[in-house]
Parts: sequence; C-alpha cells; structure tokens
Amino acid sequence: MLRNSLTGKQKSFLRSLGQKLEPVVMMGKEGVTPTVVEAAREAIKKRELIKVRVLQNCMEEPEDAITMLAERADVNLVQIIGRNGLLYKRNFDKPKIELP
Repeated sequence: MLRNSLTGKQKSFLRSLGQKLEPVVMMGKEGVTPTVVEAAREAIKKRELIKVRVLQNCMEEPEDAITMLAERADVNLVQIIGRNGLLYKRNFDKPKIELP
C-alpha cells in the first residue's frame, strides 16, 4: 500500500537531494520482480532515499513499474521523471535525512 505522508515542502526537499544521486536499483526485462523489490527495500533501509531506473528493455511503462515497486516495497514515491524514480522511507532506528 502506497503511503503518501509527505508534504509538498518535504517532497521538494527530497527532490533537491535526489538530483545528486545515481540510480541504485535497476529494473530490466523482467519488470518488478521479488528480487527487485527486496533490493529496493535493502537500499532504502541503508540510505532512506534512493533513485530507481527502468531500463529500455523493460516491458512495462516506466511510470507503472516505479509506482508498482513503491507499493510493493511499502515506500513513499517522491517523483518520476522519464525512466527514473525517487523513493523514500524514513529509517526510525538510524535516521540520515532530517525533513523540514
């Protein structure tokens, strides 16, 4: 279930941080597989904010694939631009990003 608990100001702040990030999770021909979901969860747990890229050979539309990944990984979808998406979930044990 997609949790949309971020305000506009918080999303804007996260987008500014996301500009410098390189994609850490790539979705290929298989689309949103359990392996991709698990990789996203692990990366989010460590970093809180990750960039996801849908490769050219993916059969699904990038927007649909990124939205589905956010729902299955239970994270906030910050933005989608082209084939890239920005995902965020706060780590309550060791927070790294302080939201405004």
